[in-house]
Amino acid sequence: MEVMSVASCEHRGQGAEVPAGRLQAPSGAGARAAGAARLPELLAPAGSFEALLAALAAGADAVYAGLAAPGLDARAAAPGLTAAELARACALAHARGARVYVTLNALVYTAELDRAVACARAAMTAGADAFIVADLGLASRLACDLPAAELHLSTQAGAQAAPAVAWAARELGCSRVTVARELSVAEIARACATGVEVEAFCHGAICICYSGACGLSAHARGRSAMRGDCTQPCRQPWALTDASGAPCARTAGDKLLCPKDYLGLRALPALVRAGVGALKIEGRMKNPDYVYNVVGAYRAALDALAAGEEISVDALIERVGRSFNRGFTDAYPRGDRAGTGRALMSFERSCNQGVPVGTVVARGHRQVTVELTADVAAGDTLEIHTVLPADAAADVPRRWPLVPCTVDARAGERVEVACKRRVAPGSAVYLTASAAVRARSDAALARLAAEAAALAVPAVPELPEAPAAAPEGTGAAGEVRAGRVPLAVSPRFTRTAAAAARLLEAGTAEVAVEAWRLMDGASAWEPMLPRLTVLLDAVFREGDEGRCRNLVRTARRVICRNLGEVALCQAEGVRFDVAAPVYAENEAAVGVLVRAGAARIWLSDELSAAEAAGLAAAVAPLAPVGRLALPAAELMVMEHCVLTAEGPCDQACATCRRRAEERFLVGADGARYAVATDALGRSRIFAPALPADSPRPLGRPAR
Repeated sequence: MEVMSVASCEHRGQGAEVPAGRLQAPSGAGARAAGAARLPELLAPAGSFEALLAALAAGADAVYAGLAAPGLDARAAAPGLTAAELARACALAHARGARVYVTLNALVYTAELDRAVACARAAMTAGADAFIVADLGLASRLACDLPAAELHLSTQAGAQAAPAVAWAARELGCSRVTVARELSVAEIARACATGVEVEAFCHGAICICYSGACGLSAHARGRSAMRGDCTQPCRQPWALTDASGAPCARTAGDKLLCPKDYLGLRALPALVRAGVGALKIEGRMKNPDYVYNVVGAYRAALDALAAGEEISVDALIERVGRSFNRGFTDAYPRGDRAGTGRALMSFERSCNQGVPVGTVVARGHRQVTVELTADVAAGDTLEIHTVLPADAAADVPRRWPLVPCTVDARAGERVEVACKRRVAPGSAVYLTASAAVRARSDAALARLAAEAAALAVPAVPELPEAPAAAPEGTGAAGEVRAGRVPLAVSPRFTRTAAAAARLLEAGTAEVAVEAWRLMDGASAWEPMLPRLTVLLDAVFREGDEGRCRNLVRTARRVICRNLGEVALCQAEGVRFDVAAPVYAENEAAVGVLVRAGAARIWLSDELSAAEAAGLAAAVAPLAPVGRLALPAAELMVMEHCVLTAEGPCDQACATCRRRAEERFLVGADGARYAVATDALGRSRIFAPALPADSPRPLGRPAR
């Protein structure tokens, strides 16, 4: 049995459902000063008031919730809390020694800043303890207009290394920074060593794109992930083809961009020793029973660590598996770069996969006999992973029939369940919905709801309503038609060293190249670097710092795409440009970046032409603004190598032959996106190239 332990952990709480007044030890850098590893705060999702009750009942130290205020939240589909619900939630949480954080983590435009600040002010009146923000401009406005507000930087902002963490505290006044899911425990520990409180994810869904900074949804569907309206293209079927359209993938399924869910249970002792201030469970789109079950499992694990007691990790994994999951992976916290393709991805399915509970051992007429490896109960939903009978026709598809369990039974017993589909012995059986989990959650919710209803809560004003959408052509500076205000001229981008040399010889004013291309044929690029503008990567992890520092010191000019790169340029005393995913969608964000040393601001294509022109006019005294004309817009960058779908590889990324071949991801609608993998094994997805005279961008993303 795998058990967990950690030395010198202070105790923070008891049991699954925690009574009001549970003692809490402080979290954060100050609590770690004496050398004893204090337990981090357990931070739970609350997409609804009921989910918030479930989180508190299960022992969360803090919850994070959005507001019922459209346009301000990175989970637009979650209902969020009304002002009255937030006030009651804060009263209940505070009575139980817990905190409430409000998510204002969508990108906002200039015209939306005042409303966002007003919503934050209303949330503070209701009792909110802190705000989770991703937009640099909103963070700046909150720090100025609400100086008492506690700010936490969202993972959407892209803090992937210690320099970005320190920068957020120094430049934005953030007291806590949520680091990227892709980091290993060792990298998280070095971020913690900055002295800034670090929040790390410990469980839940993973966006395959770094820090969720994905442009694929906006490009394909006109719905922006960074505005909280992602259509989840990573969960859709994709074909991997060569230039001729011939298929290349050899995986069992077609979910080539779908990762499993993050599992941090095995890493908890190491994360505690690393000094994280908070462990975050993803799930504001999940039901209350999911929140109750998963939070309860992590609460039990942390309390066992605090008490020095042994606890079965396998049992806890089985417990969380009884709630929605796409399978589990701990490849990221382990730093398993070599195994990400196999250990990280759920190629076959993107839906709930449950937990294994048995195997079909016999098939009868419209029923099967299952030998159980785990307990089941009447009311559970079981799923049979079909193994087709030997006499099945070749065109019979593999299915996963859902069947009801009608009896209580223990591991080792055999039960009969109804199943009309023909399945063969050997088919695995999974539990995908647990009646016991629902029953425990419902009972806890009833108790907490009664407790919340008994509280005296003062009346609070309603949240400010969103203004009517401005007509196309109206920008922050008034009536501004697209193209009326000139934008900065983009440098001429090139893909090869030979082409760069020709452009320089021809006297091109500014020649630019993407940094990831420089890793191939470095000897040819190196002599030209002092004459080139380099578009730095969206990724800036600890291992990227040395290579990036060399570019900052050597290149004619650099364009930063990560806050860590901004911090590095500041440290080197180098002026720089910025481009997405360092987002400047409003005047306040431009101000933050200019004060940090930005010379030019390159806008995201998600701004409409009118919005870009309006912003350019408004910030003209601060810095020139433009839009980069890349050979092909980069929509997504991921640590996962898409080429692993072609079969096992030797992990020699720099010399990989597959990288030399053209590859495309083709969606169910026939859309074709180029894929490139760099010398570090990171894959990138690009928008189809646009004709030179095409309007940019494609259109205003949906709100």
